[in-house]
Amino acid sequence: MSDNWDVIVVGGGNAGFCAAQSAREHGARVLLLEKAPREWAGGNSYFTAGAMRTVHDGLDDVAAFVEPPATDRVDLDPYPAEEFLGDLRRVTDGRADPELSEILVGESRATMSWLHELGLRFELMFHRQAYEVDGRFRFWGGLAVGTVGGGKGMIADHLAAAERHGITVRFGAHVTGLLTTAGGEVRGVRLAGGEHVEARGVVLTSGGFEANPAMRSAYLGPGWDLALVRGTPYNTGDGITMALAAGAQPCGHFSGCHSVAWDSGARPTGDRDLTNQLTRGGYPFGIVVNANGERFVDEGADFRNYTYAKYGAEILRQPGSRAAQVFDAKVLDLLRPEEYQAPGVTRVESDTLEGLAKELGIDETRFVRTVEEFNRSVSGERFNPAVKDGKHTDGVRPVKSNWAQRLDSPPYVAFPVTCGITFTFGGVRIDPTGAVLDTAGRAIPGLFAAGELVGGLFFFNYPGGSGLTAGAVFGRRAGRTAAA
Repeated sequence: MSDNWDVIVVGGGNAGFCAAQSAREHGARVLLLEKAPREWAGGNSYFTAGAMRTVHDGLDDVAAFVEPPATDRVDLDPYPAEEFLGDLRRVTDGRADPELSEILVGESRATMSWLHELGLRFELMFHRQAYEVDGRFRFWGGLAVGTVGGGKGMIADHLAAAERHGITVRFGAHVTGLLTTAGGEVRGVRLAGGEHVEARGVVLTSGGFEANPAMRSAYLGPGWDLALVRGTPYNTGDGITMALAAGAQPCGHFSGCHSVAWDSGARPTGDRDLTNQLTRGGYPFGIVVNANGERFVDEGADFRNYTYAKYGAEILRQPGSRAAQVFDAKVLDLLRPEEYQAPGVTRVESDTLEGLAKELGIDETRFVRTVEEFNRSVSGERFNPAVKDGKHTDGVRPVKSNWAQRLDSPPYVAFPVTCGITFTFGGVRIDPTGAVLDTAGRAIPGLFAAGELVGGLFFFNYPGGSGLTAGAVFGRRAGRTAAA
């Protein structure tokens, strides 16, 4: 194996492979170093559903890079740049870096075509992002496209593409520091065991600190050390730590993260078989109660795509960091089988509300009162899962803004959930080329970054599917710049 590299990429998830491919197509000799062993390939990207948010002009446009759907009964509205930008700004409370946001949105569509040309396969996500209403499948929430096979398929395609294009990948290669010159230029990396590998440029794509309980507690706050980790156990903040040690500027929402409702019986870190199936995203069609039997969020505030990444934190704040999603029989067919019928799903069922509360171990009287008050408050017109239908509650707090239906059709089914952390929002500052900036705002020569360890894009929340797109867009940019 050659020791003469132009670009070293640290981290083997979607952003890392995109950076490696971009550097390679610009003539660089590329080495990708992945801390995890081969059997844990893919970083957090492996554990995703593979959804990628992109600007498009409707069905005819996305047909250029998705596999043909099995039906023509599809309604897919265009998703223009102004809507993508509006969604990003809205859910981040206007804090998303405006320049990076413009790049993310403006290059999303071209990046999808680039990935497709590399060999990644895409499909319309009927199983996650569409409901059949009046005989037609309507996509909702600004998100329609995902990789074939989800995160597992994405990483398999990335690995195959890397081999085809002559990118060398080393697994079990734990990078512990950056090699720098006396003038502060980055010229390679140091591995555990003392090995030095030199290159003209280094691209950090090794994720956030979500799998590091000490960093979670220090930055996110008390209790976050107890959260379950949805993905890889190898994202422990190494890239952020070594970049800061080299003078990088910290950036973004260090006390914020992407976290979801997660099966309460899940293991402490990601399950390589079930991956994203441990998410519980059907809550807009029921109610969510804490251990006291009380509601604490607006389950219908918006489409799931715009609330699921922040509701994990709300669950963590509840007694025991536990909650339960509660449904009745008339909505069970709207719950994704991949999530709610997967092997090992934590689930309880009863023909009575009292029996359900007893099975959940929560206060029966309070729970029954919560459901009865909720049922009396339901108002609005026809229930429609494919649009924000305005079917709401009056007179209860918190309000439910959409998809409110009485829980009155047994059997009643509940799914106990806790907080599952996906990735952290704080990281290092980059410029539009992908170069890492120092605390004076100057580019650190030879150091670039992409993916979850880049700060400044997401605050409080994020629009579903934009993380993988950001990794691809900025990975492509960082790889190209590093090769130059």
